[in-house]
Amino acid sequence: MNNNYSTKSELEKINCFTKKELSEDEVYIFTVKLCNNDIDRDFEKFSSEALRGLCPLFIGKTGIFDHSMKSADQKARIFDTYLEEEEGRLTADGETFCSLKARAYMLRSDENRPLIDEIEAGIKKEVSVSCSMGESICSVCGKDKRKGGCSHISGKKYGEKLAYTILSSPVDAYEFSFVAVPAQREAGVTKAFITKENDMESILNTIKSCAGEITISKAQADEITSYIEELREGAKLGEKYKKELSGEVAGLLSLALPQIDGELCKSVVSVMTVKELLGFKNGLKTEAVKPQLAPANEKQTKNDYSQFRI
Repeated sequence: MNNNYSTKSELEKINCFTKKELSEDEVYIFTVKLCNNDIDRDFEKFSSEALRGLCPLFIGKTGIFDHSMKSADQKARIFDTYLEEEEGRLTADGETFCSLKARAYMLRSDENRPLIDEIEAGIKKEVSVSCSMGESICSVCGKDKRKGGCSHISGKKYGEKLAYTILSSPVDAYEFSFVAVPAQREAGVTKAFITKENDMESILNTIKSCAGEITISKAQADEITSYIEELREGAKLGEKYKKELSGEVAGLLSLALPQIDGELCKSVVSVMTVKELLGFKNGLKTEAVKPQLAPANEKQTKNDYSQFRI
């Protein structure tokens, strides 16, 4: 996409998101520098391919304050995005510096007047974006940190290589927010996560590997909530099974050792794990089913009938 604009073409794009057609006098249009491909304060960076993938994902997303999800804090909306390279400027890892920029609009109203004035004065210009990335690649070993197997610490050097995380394979974009201190020096990024398969192992690995803030969508929150509920139900069933197993083992132990007080048997089994309880159960059951009329001594002679004594 390019950044050659005309009022007519921009209004056409804006009115794709409105219920009534807005005129030039009703909207305030401004440019937002969302993010770039340089290494940020968290030693993370977007790949150039990721920036290209994020371009269409940010169209239609809202602008808010401090990542607040309240509808009252939604002040602007992105209607166009484009990439802008700066010839002669390089990132910390030697790539041509590239920024993802957006054109956004807000209503010209008394309520928005102070914000428009602050944008015009350059006071409100730092923003942070919230988006979901499919991969977090280590710059040293090339492994996806979310899947484990990488021991490199971001920000440290290994030989001549600086360890940092390359964010790639964008999945979704949520919003941009005006903030005081963004993660990227010229824009700002709050990292978020998502997994293509939505499996909990990948999500947990993502949470463990994330050094900064993360943002999740409503669908992801529902997925995690559902997973927690399943764990709770499983834990209840597990506790019920363990209680029943403990009672069974305590009963078998009392039969095998009648000289020991029954309450003591219950106390002993109460601290056992399920694995230990199953081991005792199998052992005690084997002992309990041993034939009472089994031969007492295999060396006894055939004519010795003492082996049948009870």
